[in-house]
Amino acid sequence: MPLILCIETSSTNCSVAIASDSAITSNTYGAAMVLDILEDNSDSYNHGEKLHVFIDEITTRNGYVMGDYDAIAVSSGPGSYTGLRIGVSAAKGLSFALDVPLIAIDTLKALSTINKIDSEFTAAFLDARRMEVYASIFDRSGKRVLESQPVVIEDDSFIRFRESGTISYIGTGIEKTRELLNIEQQYITEVNPTAAALCALAIDGYKKSDTVDVAYFEPNYLKEFKIGG
Repeated sequence: MPLILCIETSSTNCSVAIASDSAITSNTYGAAMVLDILEDNSDSYNHGEKLHVFIDEITTRNGYVMGDYDAIAVSSGPGSYTGLRIGVSAAKGLSFALDVPLIAIDTLKALSTINKIDSEFTAAFLDARRMEVYASIFDRSGKRVLESQPVVIEDDSFIRFRESGTISYIGTGIEKTRELLNIEQQYITEVNPTAAALCALAIDGYKKSDTVDVAYFEPNYLKEFKIGG
């Protein structure tokens, strides 16, 4: 049974989890395959200071050593440029040093899987600048129907989906766009990405050998980094 270290740093939440298909599915972490999780869901970016401390702590407190991991999984974006760079760099370094596969998991896909609101579509949002979000939309079966993209929110954004059925929104940046999109409060789940959401996808990716090349893999930033812009 695979044991996978999952790393999520695409937002202000620095989060690590251990995925195992032996974990109890209905657990306190709210997601399948989560053996344990450790995170700091604060408003400040301290990922560079905390990530490796968290990795060491979660590994030790569960009685493992780094060599016990069968793979490393990482949230691949979109999201914070700095956060993604720190998380992906750590994941690539561990994958190379331990000689285990690297599994890249789309951040918005992972967010969509923890939506608990019944609706025809799930819109996964991550806050960007001003009235912009990174967004992707999934249907009830989990199929992606709108590719991940930066969107400047206007009153007609996602109109074809809004006219086709109910949409629930999960992630960050939803409150600032709620009035323009006319979103009812019961369809909003404002939450940061979490490593817990990576676990089931990581186990599935491992079993399907859906891995990336450590040497060439880069995060999905969606747009270029701009200093102060």
